[in-house]
Amino acid sequence: MPFTSTRDARVHYEVDGQGPGLVLVHGTGGDAEKVFGNVVGHFTANRTVVRPNLSGSGETSDSGAELTVDHLVDQVVAASRGAVDGPVDLLGFSLGAVVAAAAAATHPELVRSLILVGGWVHSAGPRDQYYFQTWAKLLETDRALFKRFSALTGFSAAALNRFGHEGLAAALADAWPPQGIGRQIDLGRRVDIRSLLPEIKAPTLVIGFADDQMIPIDGSRQLSAAIPGSRLVEIGGEGHMDWFADPARLIELTRDFIADPARALTPA
Repeated sequence: MPFTSTRDARVHYEVDGQGPGLVLVHGTGGDAEKVFGNVVGHFTANRTVVRPNLSGSGETSDSGAELTVDHLVDQVVAASRGAVDGPVDLLGFSLGAVVAAAAAATHPELVRSLILVGGWVHSAGPRDQYYFQTWAKLLETDRALFKRFSALTGFSAAALNRFGHEGLAAALADAWPPQGIGRQIDLGRRVDIRSLLPEIKAPTLVIGFADDQMIPIDGSRQLSAAIPGSRLVEIGGEGHMDWFADPARLIELTRDFIADPARALTPA
């Protein structure tokens, strides 16, 4: 169970496999295993897969102060450098996509290629402020309703129906969410990386979900529009977290992109 230190945190991260580095960054309420546990094994034959736990998740500990994107960037960078030598392919999901984009902009020497999944640029709009405020209020007042709201906005209707009555009941009985999720939600409400995106030099693939009710697809479109030379892939019929149950498409896109990022961005 490796750890590394930043200016204000003791960061826990998972390392598997061997070869060039592939760093996977989870989102709000996730952790290294819950989000990427069914993905990591598809890459370990020829990649060192690094999965940091951000503040508020896993065994990572810090002062408990208000989170910032900069703090989480430091954690991702420290885990990446602690686990592998040389540039890494960096994939971030949701809030992890925000952090990964900021890391690529501020540490260009670290990032060989960048994949942003279900991410967004800023939370200044009325809808996003309303969403994050509602999420935080539910967490404070009724954790069961918070879990229901998260499922209803995080998964598509088709995915929820596939879970069935028993699966949804089991989700309500699960120990999730982690104690630190409130700090991550508060950071999500304050996200604004608009000034950083034009500074990204790494080849970038942006993946968005057309039926995403948690982080609407417009967030991915804005990311792609602001990052020079990036490619946008929109996956139809899926919500924000549908890929947790079946990551095959995400694995395929990631594998093809990191094999040759420059070729993957060349128009056919």
